[in-house]
Amino acid sequence: MKRYLSAFLAAAVVSTAAYAQSAPDALVKSAVEGTVAAMKADPQARGGDMAKITQLVETRFVPATDFQRTTRIAVGKAWATATPEQQKQLYEQFTLLLVRTYAASLSQLRDQDVQFKFLPVDLPAGAKDVVVQSHVISNGGDDGIDYRLTKGPSGWKIYDINMMGAWLIQVYQTQFADQIAKGGIDGLIKFLTAHNARSAG
Repeated sequence: MKRYLSAFLAAAVVSTAAYAQSAPDALVKSAVEGTVAAMKADPQARGGDMAKITQLVETRFVPATDFQRTTRIAVGKAWATATPEQQKQLYEQFTLLLVRTYAASLSQLRDQDVQFKFLPVDLPAGAKDVVVQSHVISNGGDDGIDYRLTKGPSGWKIYDINMMGAWLIQVYQTQFADQIAKGGIDGLIKFLTAHNARSAG
């Protein structure tokens, strides 16, 4: 399981501006390899400092994602009924959850000799949504990870990841639907807030 979690570091990115015009597979390659290199080069991160690793995720990954889209799809139809303030809280709490998840996954790679293989993408003209396939090779294992990207005004951005045959958004859709059924949008916000508070402690 650790190997799969390690691979879940997935999509750390160096700079939105630097890769705004990159092909999606080049974006993912630069993002993943760049973030791992940054972590290994930082003594605090390499030593397991979760605050530092989290900072790396926030500065190198979040700017090149579309977590607003991720949140909207994961929440589903209920997103349209949420107030702007509720949408803001959902986005902030879900982003915090994802950042901490990436940081925890990234921390498990700091002492490993990891190699990444990214498959080229056959990109049709005018495509706005694409999947980039990759392999994470470590400790004799070879794990397949897929990234789904959308193209907007600022270029390609990652908004979903497929690991162990399950897309991230689909996993959260089920959890979120259960919470919304129990307590509505406010119930989901409370659920995410409580989860983040526990993980912070």
